This record gives sequence, structure tokens and C-alpha cells, in this order.
Amino acid sequence: MRVLLSTSAPAATGAFGSTHTEASGTVDLDAAYALPEPVPGVPHVRSNFVTSVDGAIEIEGRSGGLGGPADRLVFRTLRWLSDVVLVGAGTVRVEDYGPVPVPAERQERRVAEGLAAVPPVAVVSGRLDLDPQARLFGGAVRPLLLTSEAAPAQARRALEPVADIVICGERTVEPPAVLAALAARGLLRVLTEGGPSLHAQFAQAGLLDEACVTLAPVLAGPGRLGMMTGPAWATPLGLRLVHVLEESDVLFLRLARTPGPDADSDPDSAGR
Repeated sequence: MRVLLSTSAPAATGAFGSTHTEASGTVDLDAAYALPEPVPGVPHVRSNFVTSVDGAIEIEGRSGGLGGPADRLVFRTLRWLSDVVLVGAGTVRVEDYGPVPVPAERQERRVAEGLAAVPPVAVVSGRLDLDPQARLFGGAVRPLLLTSEAAPAQARRALEPVADIVICGERTVEPPAVLAALAARGLLRVLTEGGPSLHAQFAQAGLLDEACVTLAPVLAGPGRLGMMTGPAWATPLGLRLVHVLEESDVLFLRLARTPGPDADSDPDSAGR
């Protein structure tokens, strides 16, 4: 893997499985994707997607057909740098989500840095239409289910033994309430992996601080799902490029939200 462009150049060494070496050099992915020190009570939200050149995020309904070994390494690194992985219920069902796997040595490093050994998965689900026997609920760390007061009582009772259920809205799940609930639990480094509806809601609400995009060198063709779904926006959200990495013709982009007039000029500082 090599650096094509960086406004905050990553270090040349790394550890714990996050260093990828090629003839062109070594990139420390921990450094390349390092987050600013959290502001107490203020979540930092970044998204991660793999997409084709023509904007598709799935092949035959799943993202795995677009990713390769380097993408999976970045995918794991972003998870290991996060306090929590936030995802929509539809994506959990389609991708058959399980608990976040973290190697023992990486767990030790996380604990030494003040993080939980394993980041929990937080699922946004207005109807709680999830199977209590699903793989997601089989780990040592209980998932968080972020739902609304309107969620069916029967579904809530079925899931309470396997997850922590948090109310984040009256009729619908509200993105600001989601972040407030996570912040109340000390989960400030938030990684969202979609799906596209959840991604659009957070971005439109001004709650997305950065986007990490893997650009696969393929054309998926028309009729595929894209990175965002929902109503059209009146105003696009501006982003600025932090880095571009490359491996085997696959590009890895890190983009931060365009700062306001009072924001820090550091490209790695995208917090509110």
C-alpha cells in the first residue's frame, strides 16, 4: 500500500496487524486513520463504505463482492480505532453481522489506551425486527439496540435478554438522540457502516464528521444500491481530502467535513 496524497502524512511504522507493506513502502494504518482526542461529551462520527467507480455499494446484495484484502484490513483498522460500530438493522440482516472480532494483542492495546477491549455494535432499528438468535447476539459484549418508543412491545421483550435497548425518539429514531445515548455511555469515537439510509440521515443532520471510502476499480452497472438513500438535499455537504492510499488499483479515501469559520485547520480535526 502506498500514499498518493496526504495532508497529514502517516508514520512509516505500525503494529498490531495494521501495517501493510509493499515494495513501494509501508503505511501505518493506525496513524493514517488516527482520530483527534475526543472532546468530552462530543461524539466524532465517521462512515466507512466500499463502492464501485459508478457508485454501487453492493454486488448481489452484499458489499463483500467489492472489497479485497487491503479493504478488509482498512475495515478492521477503523473498527479497532472506534469506541462503537453503528449500523442500521437492514444492514445487520443483509450482511449477517456478528460481534466485532478483535485479536488478543489488539484488545490489550485498546485497554491500555482507555478503550473497551472490544467495541460494541449499536444497531438502529425503529421496529426492532431482529432475530434474537442472530449471530450478532452471540458474543461476550451485548449489542445496543437504539429504537423508538413506538417499537413493538413484543419485539422489545424478545430482545431484552440479549441486548441493551435504548429509546432514542418517540415515533422514529432520531440521530441526535442516538449520539447523545452513545455519549452518555462514553462511546465518542463512532464508526458507522451504514446502511445508506442511516448514512444519509446522519450526514443531512450535520452529524457526519468524516467519510472513509474504498473505491474499487470496477463498474457494477445500473440498478445497484448507492451510499445514500432518501429525499434529495437542498445543499450538498462539503468535504475535504485528508489522504488517498492505493493498493492494487484500489483507492482508499479519507475525507473530512469542510470546517466552519471557527473550526480547527488541522485535517485530522473534524469534530463539532
